[in-house]
Amino acid sequence: MNKNGSIKFKATKVGKDTALAQIIKLVEEAQGSKAPIAKMADVISGYFVPIVIAIAIVAAIAWYLTGAGQIFALTIFISVLVIACPCALGLATPTAIMVGTGKGAEYGVLIKGGEPLETTHKIKTIVFDKTGTITEGKPKVTDIYTSGNYKEDELLIIAASAEKGSEHPLGEAIVKAAEEKNLTLKKIDKFMAIPGHGIEVIIDNMDIYLGNLKLMKDKNIEISLSNEASKLADEGKTPMFIAINGKLEGIIAVADTVKPSSANAIKRLHKMGIKVAMITGDNKRTAEAIAKQVGIDIVLAEVLPQDKANEVKKLQQNGDIVAMVGDGINDAPALAQADVGIAIGSGTDVAIESADIVLMKSDLEDVVTAIQLSKATIRNIKQNLFWAFGYNTAGIPIAAGLLHVFGGPLLSPMIAAAAMSFSSVSVLLNALRLKTFKPKN
Repeated sequence: MNKNGSIKFKATKVGKDTALAQIIKLVEEAQGSKAPIAKMADVISGYFVPIVIAIAIVAAIAWYLTGAGQIFALTIFISVLVIACPCALGLATPTAIMVGTGKGAEYGVLIKGGEPLETTHKIKTIVFDKTGTITEGKPKVTDIYTSGNYKEDELLIIAASAEKGSEHPLGEAIVKAAEEKNLTLKKIDKFMAIPGHGIEVIIDNMDIYLGNLKLMKDKNIEISLSNEASKLADEGKTPMFIAINGKLEGIIAVADTVKPSSANAIKRLHKMGIKVAMITGDNKRTAEAIAKQVGIDIVLAEVLPQDKANEVKKLQQNGDIVAMVGDGINDAPALAQADVGIAIGSGTDVAIESADIVLMKSDLEDVVTAIQLSKATIRNIKQNLFWAFGYNTAGIPIAAGLLHVFGGPLLSPMIAAAAMSFSSVSVLLNALRLKTFKPKN
């Protein structure tokens, strides 16, 4: 509440471009979409309707031929058609999807359609990106080792100057470390990013490489601090090698803290019988150290950004339904390749656009919520289809006069209409039971 002075606002996104409008659009599109299981209802209805019409005609003619009269035969004909109306079959899937996606939105899980909602319950393997997904994505500089030619702060100034224009979380950590020490950065004369490896820059006529071990090997730079690098990797830290004019001058170690929810989410996925993999561009030892902390089964380390989608494809070749969880631009192809792409809400727009499910709270436990909600929704749809089809099938012989043959009552069209309406209402009430859904621990 501002009582004095003024506040100046700048609207960066308005109307249909706002985050709220996009969320509403996603939910509306999901609720109006058709899940593959709905095709089963369409196929059943495609056969069911002609069969019912045939039964109604045959029953009416049969009663007429027995001398029951035109009015009686017409009553039988109308009763069979009315009670067998496949309204409940048509409502079975869309109502459950509408309630299910709405319930997901309540928990911050935005499901973009009926197809991902259905596929999610079949997931057998989930691949998590490391930085920003399993970890907080806010790494910090923890250690600096030098080969002796430069002091720690001098090395940090060079590295931070090189990374100043970088958007990579590791680069941002180095820049932040320099800023916290109030170090004055240098002007760079040349900058070139080497995807999956690091960067090359020129500062004060010095040719500088800053990146991972692969970069050093590709540039034929001798690794003189290998013991220190191994020690850092074993501790779950990422060693960033810095070489100046063809010689390794030091290592800057960056560590990213694991999200508090990661280990528990993975434990819960294991309980559900789902295999969990982690994919990262980090070296194998660092990746394995992080994987050990959270209990991950499969470690895919030193993977270049462009190869992430291929790694997902390899897992799919085993016949498993594979989900990918990521947050960055370089995760977008893998999210699109996966059977179910799950984006972290705090991630990039490209990742969110490529995904089938968006976790608005950026909490990995919501992956479990999405799977449980999918299972509950599909179970609800199957219940709806079973009861709708069973109810109609059981009602047809009664409407055709089976009870009347044995001296029982005749079902009038009004009672048939009421019974048909009740079948639709029962399907809706069953779908609404999803409103009571709560994630299980």
